[in-house]
Amino acid sequence: MQLLITGAAGFIGAALCHRLLERGESVHGLDNLNDYYDVQLKKDRLARLENFREFRFDRIDVASRKDVEELFEARQFDVVFHLAAQAGVRYSIENPHKYVDSNLTGFVNIMESCRNHDVQHLIYASSSSVYGLNTTEPFREDQTTDHPVSLYGATKKANEVMAHAYSHLYQLPATGLRFFTVYGPWGRPDMAFFKFTKLILAGRKIPVYNQGNMARDFTYIDDVVDGILAAFDKPARPNANFDPSRPSSASSSAPHRIWNLGSGNRIPLMNYIHAIEQALGTRADYDFLPMQSGDVVSTSADLTLATEWLGQKSRTDIQNGINSFVKWYRDYYRI
Repeated sequence: MQLLITGAAGFIGAALCHRLLERGESVHGLDNLNDYYDVQLKKDRLARLENFREFRFDRIDVASRKDVEELFEARQFDVVFHLAAQAGVRYSIENPHKYVDSNLTGFVNIMESCRNHDVQHLIYASSSSVYGLNTTEPFREDQTTDHPVSLYGATKKANEVMAHAYSHLYQLPATGLRFFTVYGPWGRPDMAFFKFTKLILAGRKIPVYNQGNMARDFTYIDDVVDGILAAFDKPARPNANFDPSRPSSASSSAPHRIWNLGSGNRIPLMNYIHAIEQALGTRADYDFLPMQSGDVVSTSADLTLATEWLGQKSRTDIQNGINSFVKWYRDYYRI
């Protein structure tokens, strides 16, 4: 089986590649290695994958229709994991066109190539950001997601409805996975857990938004990869009981499904910070700040539907997950 993973040099993409290669799968990675954050970190993630004989990589931007189409024509992929995207809620306020190019144009390019080359299953990354102004927690996949509060969240909502259209029109099995605040070794430097660790070790204040009155469903990277592999092993199929008079975004008469991938635990931000402090063996100096534009106060995932279909269950508690990240951070940066 030929597998394509877009965003293969990214945090989740590289971890997924590594697990699939360990399973003996043939994996082709794609990434544009943009400079949104440290390119060397991306190259070092790739270096770990290049030790596997069944790994191939192309430096391609998904926004390039020609390059994407030529790759699909040459390789004939069976399953596509589409994880490439311009990430970051706050960055989308400053650079909206990058999100349109990568998250919208790039997504169409991938779907077009999937349907033109008989791909058996498209698994794509969505986000908890689609829940936007929704405050009914924990978030369920069948709740409305019509009120995003960032362009990033809006592009992920757009991906879901675009994928459904392709599933309906072309019977392309597609599974959307709403990731909830993923953290762990080899993580993204723009995310809070990475920034906090770096600043605390440097003896600098850490920015704590909304005066610390925030909470997140923090999800460890290994648990996220487990969920993606469960989706890989159980492709989306039509729901014979779908009621078009009361439609739910969680399923469809088309072979399209959406699942939450989270821990199922709502962790207050200050508890998360204390876990980092404990792992580092030092206290942080806090800089309490107002809420930032595009952010939300709280997220938490209802995993009922994901558990029924995928068997999705988080295995990693917050302290053990943070301990693993801090150990990796010290080793990687030789601190």
